[in-house]
Amino acid sequence: MKKFNFKPLALLALVAVLLSGCAGLKKMKRNADQIQFKVTPEVLETHGGDVDLSIDGRFPAKYFVKKATITATPVLKYEGGETELSPVTLQGESVQGNNRVISYNAGGTFSYKDAAEFEEAMRRSELVMNITASKGSRTLDFDPIKVADGVIATSTMVANVPKAILGVRREANNSGKYDPNIDPFQRIVPDEVLADIHYMINRANLQDEEVSKEDVKKFLEYTQKANQEERIDLKNIEVSAYASPDGEIDFNTELAGKRKDTSSDYVAKRLKELGVDMNLKTRYTPEDWEGFKEKVEQSNIQDKELILRVLSMYNDPEVREREIRNLSETFTALADEILPQLRRAKLMSSVELIGKSDEELMSLAKSDPASLNPAELLYAATLFDDMDEQLSVYNSFIKVYPNDWRGPNNAGYVLVKQMNYEKAGPLFEKAESLKNDEPIVKNNLGAVALQEGNIDEAETLFGAASGAGDEVNYNLGIVSIKKANYDQAVKYFSDYQDVNSALAKLLTGDNNGALRDLEAFEMENCFMKEYLKAVVGARTARENLIFDSLKAAVEINPEVKEKAKTDLEFAKYFNNSQFQQIVN
Repeated sequence: MKKFNFKPLALLALVAVLLSGCAGLKKMKRNADQIQFKVTPEVLETHGGDVDLSIDGRFPAKYFVKKATITATPVLKYEGGETELSPVTLQGESVQGNNRVISYNAGGTFSYKDAAEFEEAMRRSELVMNITASKGSRTLDFDPIKVADGVIATSTMVANVPKAILGVRREANNSGKYDPNIDPFQRIVPDEVLADIHYMINRANLQDEEVSKEDVKKFLEYTQKANQEERIDLKNIEVSAYASPDGEIDFNTELAGKRKDTSSDYVAKRLKELGVDMNLKTRYTPEDWEGFKEKVEQSNIQDKELILRVLSMYNDPEVREREIRNLSETFTALADEILPQLRRAKLMSSVELIGKSDEELMSLAKSDPASLNPAELLYAATLFDDMDEQLSVYNSFIKVYPNDWRGPNNAGYVLVKQMNYEKAGPLFEKAESLKNDEPIVKNNLGAVALQEGNIDEAETLFGAASGAGDEVNYNLGIVSIKKANYDQAVKYFSDYQDVNSALAKLLTGDNNGALRDLEAFEMENCFMKEYLKAVVGARTARENLIFDSLKAAVEINPEVKEKAKTDLEFAKYFNNSQFQQIVN
C-alpha cells in the first residue's frame, strides 16, 4: 500500500490558517479609517486639574472580524512626553470573553470615559488612539489615529493669591465700656463717671455720710481732671433726682424736685471750688418705675417674676403701687431691699477721651512701642505706607504683647501682602496657639494651605473661618475654581470684580459678565487682565479685542508670548499674520 506523507499538507493548512488570520487583521488595519471616533469635548479641556474626555466609537458593518480582539488605548502626545489613558478592549462575536462585542454583519458601538492629570505641556497636544488587534496568537499594531486636539487650560489661570485678614478686634468687654486694650483703636472715645447720693425716706436733706462716700469723691476728682487735661474733653454734667414709687404722686413730685435742688446745689458748689465752671443739667423723676423694674430684675426676691408681671399689666402708677402693696410679704422685701436704692440723686459727668495724633503714634511706634497700648500700636502700624515698616511695628507688638494673637497674625498678614506665604505660615500658627478659635486666624492658615496647593485642607479651614470677613468668600471662590465648581465660584466672588471673578464667569460661559469685571478691575499693568480680555475676544469673535488686549498683555509681560502660541483659545488665529506678529 502506498504511503502518503501528511506533514506537508498539515504545514500548508497551518500556513493557510495563519495567512487567513493575518489577512483579516491586515484588512482591519487597512480599513481603520472607517472607524468613527467622536470625542467630547471636541477640543479637550482641563477642569479641576484633570483632562476629562468621553469617546464614542462606531465600527461599520463587515469590519470587525468575528474571531478578532482589539485593544484601543487613548494617548495624549505632547512635546517631551505622552500620557496613556486606560485601554478599552473590544471583541468579535466568536471570541470567548467578557468584553464589549462588536457584530461582524451589523457593526457596533462603544463608549469610553477617562481622565488624565493635567500637565502644562498638554496645552499643545494631540489625542491619538493606539490600536492593537489580535486573532489567536497573531497581533498587529495599527497606525495611530488622531482623534482630537487638546488641551484648553483656561481654568488653570486662576490667580492663586488668597487673601489674609488683619486682626484688629478681640472679644467684647464684659463691662460694656470702651477698653483700648480690647476694642479697635478710636481716637475720640466717649466715657462717663457716675455716683449716687441716697436720701432717707420722705426726706430731701443731704447726709454727710452720703456726700463723703468714695464714689462721690471720685466723681468730683474725675470731673476736675477732665476740666483741666487737654486730652479729656468735659462734655456734660448732669444731676438726676428720683423718688421711689411708694407714695402719693403729688408728694413724690415735690420730694423729687427738692432732692434735685439739694443735690445740684451741692455739686455746683463743690465743682466751683474745684475750678469747674460749667452749667449743670438737672432733672427729676417723681416715681422711678424704670429704676424699680431694673432693681427687681437684678434682685434675688422670691416673687420677683410676679412683681414684674404686675408692672407689665398696669400703666397707671397708683394701680401699680396698690397691686404691689397687696403682695404683703413681698412688699416687705421690696421696702427693705429695693426702694431705698431708688431714693437718690444720680450724678454723671460725660467726657470724650482724646487720643494721640497720627504723628505721635507713628513716632512712638518706632521709638517707644511699649508706651502704646495694644489698640494704639495696632493702629499705628496701619499708618505706614511701606510694608516693611508695618512689619517692623507688628514685630515690636509681638515683643511688647507676646500673648496677644494679633501680633503674629498681623505680621503674617503683611508677609502675605508681600507674597511671602512661606514665612507667613509659622506666624499664623503662632497666632492660632494663642487663640485657637479665632476665625480670622483660621482663614489665614487656609490662605497659606491654598497657596501651597492643599485645597481640601484650605477648604476645611475656610469653613471654620465663617463670618470672619468677605475675604473668606473670596478664598472659597478660588477653591471652587480649582475644584471646577464654577457656578459656586461666581457666587463667592459676587462682591469682587477682578481677574478671578472674571475667570469664574468666563468658565460658566458668561463672556459679557467676564468682560465687565475685567473692565472694572482697576489694577494697573496686570497682564492677566489683558490676556483674559483677549480670550473673551476669541470666544466672541471680536478680533479688535483679541489683538489689542493680547498686544497689551505681551507689552506688560513678554513671557505671555509663549503661552499664547500654544493656547488653543486662539487656535483659529494661529496662522493669522497679526496674531503671529504679536506672539513672535
